Amino acid sequence: MQKIKKKPPNRHHIPKLVENVPVEYKDNVEGMSLKMMSHEAYGQPYEWSTRDFEMGAQLGRGKLGGVYLAHDVTTKYIVAMKVMFKAEVEKRNAQSQVLREIEIQSRLKHPNILRLLTWFHDDVRIYLALEIASEGKLFKHLRNKQHFDQFRSARYTYQVADALNYYRLNNVPHRDLKPHNILLTSSDDIKLADSDWSKAEDNVRYNQWRVGMLCYEFLVGSAPFAPEQKTYEEVRRLEVHYPLFLSAGAKDLISKLLRKRSDECVTLVEVMEHPWVKQNMQKRNALLEERALNARAAAASNAN
Repeated sequence: MQKIKKKPPNRHHIPKLVENVPVEYKDNVEGMSLKMMSHEAYGQPYEWSTRDFEMGAQLGRGKLGGVYLAHDVTTKYIVAMKVMFKAEVEKRNAQSQVLREIEIQSRLKHPNILRLLTWFHDDVRIYLALEIASEGKLFKHLRNKQHFDQFRSARYTYQVADALNYYRLNNVPHRDLKPHNILLTSSDDIKLADSDWSKAEDNVRYNQWRVGMLCYEFLVGSAPFAPEQKTYEEVRRLEVHYPLFLSAGAKDLISKLLRKRSDECVTLVEVMEHPWVKQNMQKRNALLEERALNARAAAASNAN
């Protein structure tokens, strides 16, 4: 039987999402899309292996191995490669934890949750190719700036609430939500990462409380409660002290999240629809649009 040749990809096959890419990035994105579409794995079953990736610098280290910068040798697409040693997994009796991580992350598809792109293994190691969040941990940026302005805080609060609501709708618990476990992309979007999938207890009713804690920390630079007061039961009995510089809208949202009774908290959807969140996101978008217009005007002036 004659082998049917695949037609080479062309610009008419580029996904529609490219249409929304800013003009200054469109050529790069189109080029990357064409490379990806020419890969053997595009639209076909494909068995990935170490031959497909070139490993780079180490980004971090964990109990089971490390995370490395890597890129696909065909498309040059950059990923964060999580590498775990099978011997260490067995030594720590973490087989079920790793399998659960792969099973859950393989089906999660949300813009604010770190995506597992593919995974494979050899005789010694297990490899998880994760999307890259090039700006690293949000905690680092928060410490450098001491606190975020209302525009960024509202944006991050919205994205965290949206991601947690996605987890809730898919019956997936997310544990240990804090700035250390939130990553940032080059487009200033957050990515939730590093959840402990091995612990499957139901924490859904605490999600609103966590969002309130994070929103406070974004705006103030520190948590509303002392580090030694670690448990939910200890914290929920305490009063929240709001700095004078916090706006009325921010205090209103946080106060509706940090309630003693979880059934008195606003829902995650109500967080996304809260006036303080919506107004500050709209102001941020307007400011970015104004800056872009000024930049284009300056570029046109220099060209003349």
